[in-house]
Amino acid sequence: MRKLKIAVQKSGRLHDDSMKMLKEVGIAIDNGRDQLKASAKNFPLEVFYLRNGDIPQYLLDGVVDAAIIGENVLVEKGNTISIVEKLGFSSCRVSLAIPKSETYVNIQDLNGKRIATSYPNTVNTFLKKNNLEAQLHIINGSVEIAPNIGLADAIVDIVSSGSTLFKNNLQEVEVLLQSEAVLAVSPKIEKEELAILNKLQFRLQSVLKARKSRYVLLNAPNKNLESIIKILPGMKSPTVLPLAKSGWSSLHSVIDKNDFWEIIDELKKSGAEGILVCPIENMVL
Repeated sequence: MRKLKIAVQKSGRLHDDSMKMLKEVGIAIDNGRDQLKASAKNFPLEVFYLRNGDIPQYLLDGVVDAAIIGENVLVEKGNTISIVEKLGFSSCRVSLAIPKSETYVNIQDLNGKRIATSYPNTVNTFLKKNNLEAQLHIINGSVEIAPNIGLADAIVDIVSSGSTLFKNNLQEVEVLLQSEAVLAVSPKIEKEELAILNKLQFRLQSVLKARKSRYVLLNAPNKNLESIIKILPGMKSPTVLPLAKSGWSSLHSVIDKNDFWEIIDELKKSGAEGILVCPIENMVL
């Protein structure tokens, strides 16, 4: 049987979140300690555990069919590789930072500066876009120390919480790129593997939609049903069931997680009672 070959980061937060996502879509991976490759027990899929920076080349060469990878790495090393799904985890940004002691007015302050980075292509694209010139020092790892030892005037690196910048007396002044984990596909993927990828993507979309939604159940007087139904968008329309208590109904619907509290407030104002809100495991639309 043909299998989809998918690459994930060998270790770290992105690895952990990637494996968690595969588990959530019902794929069981038997990945023993220090394995570089593992097969799924219940899905035609092989997982390759690779260094994050190597994954774009594996995709370009067709060694793997797909990958769960940080968008920032694709932009830096494989900008011809297609992204088929944004996965909503491992969020970070590629940012430019300078010493806290320095004053920053606008991007023109970067002209002629020395910038230390592990993302030269991303930085050069930014400089070109803004008609700037700068001297790049390419460093792999520990970029934040460069201004403190006099190697550079600024750095460009990935930032999550900003705590590393704070510890090194740096201030974030420009965001070059917002990034998250994505599902990327090799330009050399074959028809059979693409069909498997489409099945995987369908499962991922079901989980992602569920993460953004909440299932809500409530009781409401029949006289207020019309106004309450207008508040609840649902997938098509809310489910309305009669209660044993005369003149009352139970409504079931789905609401957007981001609008949760605003919708709950409106429901209460419209007479809704006994409101229950539950997480959703999967949404198949």
